[in-house]
Amino acid sequence: MRAVRFHSHGGTDVLQVDEIEQPKPASDEVLIDVHGAAVNPVDTYFREGSYEPFTLPMIPGIDAAGEVVAVGDDVTGFTEGDSAMATGIGKDHYGGYAEYAAIPDDRVVALPEEVDTVAAGAAGVAAVTAWRALIDHADLQLGDRCLIHGGSGGVGHAAVQLAAAAGAQVITTASPGYHDELTDLGADAVFDYRRDDLADAVREASEGGVDVILDHRMHEYLQFDADVAATGCRVVGIGEKEQQVGFEQSAAARGKDLQLTLMSMFNTPDLRGPLSAVASLLASGDLDIRIATGYDLDGASEAQRAVLEESFLGKLVITP
Repeated sequence: MRAVRFHSHGGTDVLQVDEIEQPKPASDEVLIDVHGAAVNPVDTYFREGSYEPFTLPMIPGIDAAGEVVAVGDDVTGFTEGDSAMATGIGKDHYGGYAEYAAIPDDRVVALPEEVDTVAAGAAGVAAVTAWRALIDHADLQLGDRCLIHGGSGGVGHAAVQLAAAAGAQVITTASPGYHDELTDLGADAVFDYRRDDLADAVREASEGGVDVILDHRMHEYLQFDADVAATGCRVVGIGEKEQQVGFEQSAAARGKDLQLTLMSMFNTPDLRGPLSAVASLLASGDLDIRIATGYDLDGASEAQRAVLEESFLGKLVITP
């Protein structure tokens, strides 16, 4: 089969398409014919060497979805011909940038027949992160006022839809070109993140302050979060671009009993739980993973460049 691999760490030029043997599923694995594999920033971190993969050469790709073609002897709940989606596979296991992927059954779930497998392949880490942040960590409730920074991103556009499906008031930020589409996805208010009066706009839209915040740039927005928070606001941080983050002054956070949780999707105790929830939302139409651009295996280098350098709404996906 054909698979994208990197044999050493480096830039996008280390990615190459190799002809290798098709894997056979171990006793606890599901072998899928990959229809779609998301391109995520974290894929580039493994390639660069910021995160150490478990072996080299490595097949990147945290996410994958497609058709089940074989199952291991100890696997239950899957039969050949089923659709399936997975996440968390490119960290300690060969990833999804390949024609076939053998995936441990603790990180793969069956998909309803009506779900598009390419979109499901793009959903994994983004949608599961959004679910874990909003539902498991922030305990988002009906009627909560929820601020989602960066609503056009992979996690952001999934989070907007999850929050709307949960019955929250959804406020998000994005470049103006994405405002109409985010409104269509369920946002009640969308603001340009470059507005000088952004804090005032968020407070006005939420009638005084928000109850839940999803923050992907804590180095930039942590003090802002405290300033727009209502008392008891739950802030969930999923990332930053600078290692040092902190409040410029903590009185606003302390005075509002701000609750701050930092999370990584890789700490999820059982990925099948949130993955099953995501699969159900995809089937019901409450979650629509927007595909900005698709690439074949030969386009993997360009895809990994684009995921870090270009602006787009939704996800980039490899379609082997």
